[in-house]
Amino acid sequence: MKSRTEFEPCEYEFEIPPFTKEMKKTHMILAPDIFPVHMDLLQAVFRMYGYNLVVLHYTGKQVIQKGLECIHNDMCYPLICLTGQQIYALTCGDFDPRKCALIQFQTGGGCRASNYIWLVRKALHNMGMDYVPVISLSFTQIEKSPGFRITPMMIVKGMVAIIYGDLLMLLRNQVRPYEAHKGETDALVERWNGIIAGQFKANKGLVGKKFRDNLHAIVRDFADIEKLNVRKTKVGIVGEIYVKYSPLGNNGLEAFLDSQNCEYMVPGVLPFFMTLFQNHITDHELYGGSRAKLGINRTLLRAMRKIEKAMDDALREESDFTRPLPFDELVKLGEKTLDTGVKMGEGWLLPAEIAELIEDGYSNVICAQPFGCLPNHIVAKGTARTIRNLYPDANLCPVDYDSGASVVNLENRIKLMLAMAAEKEGAV
Repeated sequence: MKSRTEFEPCEYEFEIPPFTKEMKKTHMILAPDIFPVHMDLLQAVFRMYGYNLVVLHYTGKQVIQKGLECIHNDMCYPLICLTGQQIYALTCGDFDPRKCALIQFQTGGGCRASNYIWLVRKALHNMGMDYVPVISLSFTQIEKSPGFRITPMMIVKGMVAIIYGDLLMLLRNQVRPYEAHKGETDALVERWNGIIAGQFKANKGLVGKKFRDNLHAIVRDFADIEKLNVRKTKVGIVGEIYVKYSPLGNNGLEAFLDSQNCEYMVPGVLPFFMTLFQNHITDHELYGGSRAKLGINRTLLRAMRKIEKAMDDALREESDFTRPLPFDELVKLGEKTLDTGVKMGEGWLLPAEIAELIEDGYSNVICAQPFGCLPNHIVAKGTARTIRNLYPDANLCPVDYDSGASVVNLENRIKLMLAMAAEKEGAV
């Protein structure tokens, strides 16, 4: 029997064009919009290393329809959204398809996202666009392209961009619902994105004193925004990594909550990446394996803890904003509902984030679940009873997103949750 490394690569019935070194100078790389606040900084990181990355912001039924034309509707909903954005960009006239490449994120592990890239290539073939290269972005280098290489410094800047993005998102979500002058919060986010991108070009703001000074200055700037003393319904958002952040994937959930007089909290992206390293450590504890790999994951997790602490210090010393729970405490919180060995989909992280939100005062929690992500559905709905037993005041609202779901019906489910919240607040 062949070992895993002895299997031959998958062969296609059509040619797969590589992203060449020459294409780095001539092609735009079209990326789907996954993390609305973070993607601007990540785009800047790619561009400063010569890759003309463009983050796509198309939304609406026409984008989903384009995805459905290319991908079978039995596939998971995030794939339809991601592919829809990219294929729509190639066909709407905004870009020259022969001067474009697509990029897909391959996660590895049990998530079908690792296979998205093959389905996108097949969709391009069926449309007669075999000439469009599809680049794989993966920490484990599942695939390689001759003209695309992630350097160690790009990884460092990308991870630091995640930290800054998390802080900006956290502060934006707590300030914008109360700002006295509309638009001031978003303008401040854009301003700091520009400042950080400029520092990255000079290899500054990444570590040490300048990094910590930036964090403190960001918190002070948001704390200084004039705010109205008004009451809002506090709502937490958890779920699958794509639909809980992406406006296309969740039908503009954040904008809808804004219209319903809510303040919403979305957990940061950093805990998701820390979970990847924690899961490798858990695997070693349960099944054994390479001690060298275990050491690498422990080292990376320690480094992230230090970065996490720097953000926590800035929030604690400069303001009274709600602060994310340290990762080690988040793990302990998750273990109240689910063992850390359960890691398919968001795994144990999902109920841990629900518990964190409830303890921070966001007891009305929307769990955004996409069609086709079976682990996410099982974990979210399977742990709901335990969470309600631990937190009797929890107001949980699972929302199933898919291409055939009525936006009105989804919004009505959320309105029902908000009505229950208002009734409970009125009874207090």
